Order: sequence, then C-alpha cells, then structure tokens
Amino acid sequence: MADKAATTAQTGSATIPAELAILPLQEAVLFPNTVMPLAVTKPHGIKLVEDVLRSGAPAGVVALKDRDASPPTPDDVYSVGTLAIIQKMIKVPDGTLRCIISGTVPFRITEFTQAEPYLAGKVEQLEEVTVESDELTAISRNLASMYTRLLSYLPSAPKELELEVNNISDPNLLSYFVASTMRLDTSDKQAVLEERDTHTRLRMLTAFMARELEVVELGHKIQNDIQKEMDKGQREYYLRQQLKAIQDELGETDPTQADVNELRQKIEVAGMPEDANKAAVRELDRLAKIPSASPEYSVIRTYLDWLVTLPWSKTTEDSLDIEKARKILDEDHYDLEKVKDRILEYLAVRKLRNTLSGPILCFVGPPGVGKTSLGKSIARAMGRKFIRLSVGGVRDESEIRGHRRTYIGAMPGTFIRAIRDAGSSNPLIMIDEIDKVGADFRGDPSSALLEVLDPEQNNSFRDHYLDLPYDLSKVLFIATANQLDTVSPPLRDRMEIITLAGYTQAEKVGIARKYLVPKQLAANGLTARQCAIGKPAIEMIAANYTREAGVRNLEREIATICRKVARKVAENPSHRARVTAASVADYLGKQRFFAEIAKRTATEGVATGLVWTPVGGDIVFIESKVMPGTGKLTLTGQLGDVMKESAQAALAFVRSRSSELHLSDRFFNKHDIHVHVPAGAVPKDGPSAGVAITTSLVSALSGRKVHSSVAMTGEITLTGQVLPVGGIKEKVLGARRAGIRKIILPSRNQPDVAEDVPAEIRKSMKFVYADELSQVLNEALGSPMITPVLTTNGRRNGRLPAAARLGAWLHGQP
Repeated sequence: MADKAATTAQTGSATIPAELAILPLQEAVLFPNTVMPLAVTKPHGIKLVEDVLRSGAPAGVVALKDRDASPPTPDDVYSVGTLAIIQKMIKVPDGTLRCIISGTVPFRITEFTQAEPYLAGKVEQLEEVTVESDELTAISRNLASMYTRLLSYLPSAPKELELEVNNISDPNLLSYFVASTMRLDTSDKQAVLEERDTHTRLRMLTAFMARELEVVELGHKIQNDIQKEMDKGQREYYLRQQLKAIQDELGETDPTQADVNELRQKIEVAGMPEDANKAAVRELDRLAKIPSASPEYSVIRTYLDWLVTLPWSKTTEDSLDIEKARKILDEDHYDLEKVKDRILEYLAVRKLRNTLSGPILCFVGPPGVGKTSLGKSIARAMGRKFIRLSVGGVRDESEIRGHRRTYIGAMPGTFIRAIRDAGSSNPLIMIDEIDKVGADFRGDPSSALLEVLDPEQNNSFRDHYLDLPYDLSKVLFIATANQLDTVSPPLRDRMEIITLAGYTQAEKVGIARKYLVPKQLAANGLTARQCAIGKPAIEMIAANYTREAGVRNLEREIATICRKVARKVAENPSHRARVTAASVADYLGKQRFFAEIAKRTATEGVATGLVWTPVGGDIVFIESKVMPGTGKLTLTGQLGDVMKESAQAALAFVRSRSSELHLSDRFFNKHDIHVHVPAGAVPKDGPSAGVAITTSLVSALSGRKVHSSVAMTGEITLTGQVLPVGGIKEKVLGARRAGIRKIILPSRNQPDVAEDVPAEIRKSMKFVYADELSQVLNEALGSPMITPVLTTNGRRNGRLPAAARLGAWLHGQP
C-alpha cells in the first residue's frame, strides 16, 4: 500500500493517488464533504483498513451493486466512488472494526489492478461542472426550502439539520448534504454521485425531494384521520359519564367508587407517618375525580397500592437470646470468630438499649468463604427477615432511588421493593457484590448508596417514586465484596469492614466433614452408609484438586463424587462406596495441582514472592537474568507502575552494594538485567514484591540459589530497609497451600501474624522477621551475602564478605 500511495497523478488543482485500495459498501454511498460511521466485518475489509491506516494513504469507497457479493469482484462494484479518509478506528472484541470516514473528492476507476486480498485499481479524479446562473441559485434555494419543509414533518429529526442546510451557499455542497441525509435507494444515491453537472444534479434531487414530500404528507394526513378517531373516543367518554349517572339513580355499584372505598380503608390501617398519610389521602381524592378510562387513573392507582402495601410500622421482634444466637451461628459456620463476636456484641447492646440503629457491616474476602451464607445465619439468629440484593453490574442510579412517576412503567427503587417483599421495616438486607457497582451516563449508583448506608441520613431516605421519606434506620445492612479498591472512599467510610481472609487446610476439612458432605449427600439422595467419604479423602481433594481460599470448588468436587456414587447406587441398590485417598482419582481423575516450587526455584535468579488477589493469597515467582549488554533494565510480565518502581529501587540498592558482590563499577554498564514475573497475561502491581525482586537480583548476580521452601514479601527502600505490607493472613494461607515452609516478613508485620494467622499455621511454618535487606538475603541465600555495615572497599575486619568471595570465585579472580 505504501508503494501505491507514493504514485500520484494530478488532475486540475487537486492531487489524489493514481492507485487506490477499493473498499465496497453495502447499501450505502459516501458523498464528498460528508462523514459516515462504518462497521467493517468482512476479512478483506478489515485487512484493507489496517493496511490503509498503516501506510497513511486514503482509500477509495464505492457502492456494491449486489449487497450479497462476498468477496466482491470488479464487476460487483460501481465505477464511481469517493476518496475517503479514515478519521477514527476502534477494534471490537469480536474482531470487527468500527470506523469514522470522511469523503473528500469523487473519482472514477479506470482499471482494476488487484482482486486479492482486497480490490485495488487506478483512478482519476472527477471534476464538478458548475455554471453560475440565476436559475442555479433558484434551484438551490428551492431544494433547501423543500428540505426544510420535509424536516417539519419529522419531529425526531435533529434541529441542527435545518440550520445546516440554510447555511450552505455552495450548490455542490448542498446537493451532497441533502443526498447524504435523505431516504434514497442506493441506485438513486449513486446516480446523484455520478452526475457531474451541478444543475442536473440539483434537478434530480428536487424530483426525489418532491416524491419524498408526497409520501410524508400522505402519512401526515393518515395521522390526522387517526386523531379524529381519538376525538370519537372523547365522545364515548361523555356517554360513559351519562351511564354513570343512570347507574347512580338505579342504585347500581360503581367499580371506581368501590376501589376508592377499599383504598381508603387500607390507608387507615396502614399506619403511615403523617406526611405519607396526607399524600395518600390527597392522591385518593384525585383518583375519585378521574374516570377509570383515563391513563392517569392507573398511575395513581399503582402509586396508592405501593403506599398501602409498604410496612410503615410493621417490625419483627429481635431475638435477644445471646446464647441461642451463638449456637445458631456455630451450627451454620465453622470458625469466623471475629464476625460472630461482632454480631453478638450488637445483640448485647441492643438488649441493654432498646433504641439502636442497625450497624452497617461489610464482609470483604475471596469467593467461597461464606460471606452470603453468613448473612442468612445472622438473620436467622436475630429472627429477622432476610433479603438479598445483588448490585454487581448495576449502572443506573434509578435502580437505587427509583424512577419518578412521570415516566411510563415507573417503580420504586431496589430497597423500597425489598422492604415491601420482606413485609417488615427492620429486615436484614444483604447488598451483595458492592465492589462491582458500575457508573455511566445514567448516574452513579455508588453515590445513591451513600444516603442508604449513612446512619445519619437513612432515617429519611427519599425514593424518587414515592417522593416521601422512608425510615431505613431499623434495617440491618450487610454488604459483601471481594476487594475494597473499587469501592468509593466515601461509601467505604460508611461501613464497618470485617475481613474474611480464607480457610486453612484443616478448616477446609472441618467444613467439608461438618457441612459440605452432608449437604451433598442429601442433594444427591444418598445416605452416609451408601457413600462414606473419609477425612484422608477430603484432605486429598483439598490439597490436590482445588487451589482456592474458600470451599466452593471443594464442594463441587464432593458433589462430583456423590453423583458418580448415586449413579452406581441407582444401577445396583446394594452398592456401598467408601471413598479413600487412594480412590479419589477413580472419581475425579488425575491430580490437578502439584507442588512446583522446587522445580521453579532450581536455578539461580528465581525467588518466591507472596501476593494478595481478590480471590485470596498466592505465590509468584520472580525471575532475573544477567547478560552482556549496555546496562539496560528490562521488566516483563505485565507489571504496574508501582511494581516497576520497586524493581528499579531494588536494582539501585544492589548497585549501591556492588562492591560486596565483588562486581566492578563498570559491570552494570556492560550487562543487561531482565526481570520477569511469569503469568504474563495477568496484570500485577503493588510495592510488596520489592524484597523478592531484590533477592532474585542478588541470586542472579552471585550465582547462589534461593531456598525452594522460602517465600517472602515486603516493601523496600533505597537504603535497604524493609517496610510493612498488607494482606498478611491471605498471603500466609496462600503460601501454606503452595507448600511453603518458611516465610520472610517485615518486622512490623509481626503483630499481624500473631493476631490474624491461625495457631496451627504458626506452628507448622517458620516465620523470619527482617528490618533490613541484609537479613532477608542472609536467610534466603543461606549465608551472609550483604552486611548492614561495611568498612572501606566492602571489607569487614580485613576480609571480604562471603558473597564477595563467591563472586570472586565465579569471575575467576583471586
């Protein structure tokens, strides 16, 4: 394409390429000085657009004679088209393209030079033949007038069209503008484009416009006739009013009056606040004066139905027996002591003080740790109604606040509907997936949730549909989220955050034996005698067939075993299955997860780091390689800006201690360093990998391998200090699942381990706490590598450090 664009031919005053790539359009014609959106879905069209954008050349756009021709041949396209510039191009996930193209000048194809992978040909520019005259001016003004008249019959047409057509003085531009915005067949538009005489083209468009006006005016006449039929409906209304008077005289029951009387009784017993009661009575009086055939009747009737069905003063009595509540929570959930204690504290204060607004809690943790089911257990322990609202993917503010009654099909927001469904004004409402709330042109639902979840405001929450204050302060709100990063800070500030980090291996086995196995046996119609799943089998499944912070996949694997056993029992009722660790593979297939730490860290330059993810903690391998070069640092693995800065800080620290590694001052100028974090398709960021990156670099430079059983986390400074990081419990549990036995942590994270990490994990793993990188390197690499305090030339007491001696040996120096 670049070669084709370089060959040009001049015609008149304009210069266009002598050869163009030809892009055929289906049922569309591009005119000069117009803009057109374009969807490119065919492979040859996608290839053409990509080549044109790459070369910077324009494209030739022509119309197809047969819209079904694919791929098109020279015989399938018109010979006259328009030179197009691609202004903007967007790639859609399905592989197609969306483009904005603008037409410049018309051309004619004189010869096709290419058919594959797309059409291309030699072209010549077509000049306009314009003879200025009074007749030409008159035809132009008449066409503009007819176009304005046509727009008057089209209320949906943009007002800008009328302004635009009246501001165009050039007859050629006017003809192209009108032709591009009129409803014309492709053949008619092509005829307009091919006509080079301006006078003839305007006359052609005037004929088309006259035909279109005739059709539109006919449609307008039909609409007037329909309006007359509607007037007939008004006459019928008066007749019905007379019929109503006759029914009153005869003593017959009026259905409308019966509805009004029924609603009046419901309003009296609804227990509404004073403001709501006044509004209901006012709307009821309006309803009594409106005929049932009126559209407004059903709007008011629906509004009153909502008012009388809401539980304004209905509440359920809280169960304040703390021992009973504790028993229920322990029955439904294993461990989770912090959450249980918080609920029991609320019940205790509620027992001592009758008037207490409900707390607003937010359970944060990876999937499958029991956040939603915990909400159900809390509702059961307190004796409250349970309502679950999923706000994941909600992008419309009206979903929270409701729609105003002026809209057709308006209804209250999600919370008012939930209150109505619960039948009490103090239910437990679980707001699921609050971290996945979206926002777009329809508003920000997160901002609307601020009023709902603010204890100082939600006692007078005003829904747009009701347009009345409703007291939500009695509701116990519990939100769930996988991560807090996507929750807006003001919304996060209104909630009490309770973290559910994940389960240990022993906890998973306990949950499976106490809850999951009995649940799946019952779900598959089995008894414990028909399908006995032992503790070793559950441990095997949890360790080798799942890799998660929760127990959702563990339950799926147990369900798979139960289904296979159920099939055998259905075929042979006397069949009894005893699932052992050795027989798990017979039901679930080959082992899915393996401990690959020893293999991955078998070479120098590889260190194991700890990461936090929305689905729990995990390990990550940091790989470093040193090679001859020019001193360049390469970072790969889709790293974020913060992680890249950590790598730069790690290299700066290592360079500042190069004498201890027995590296010359010019070593880093003559060698390139490449740091890679595998799983390159997964974005990674954060400062907590600084310790692991530094260890990986020192390992690569010294040729010393990192112990395979060691993992580490921590932020670093240029001076070699190790700073604390977050997510310690999740990271420790993730390391334990991966088979890590020793973890190096910042010293200031020691209280987090003591408070959050289960005792069984602390006993089964070794924790090393470090304040400086020298301590980390000594633990990770097995012997003193970099000392915190050095004398001249990196010597301590006249002797090189161990790393320097090792480096000297590697480089063949004395």
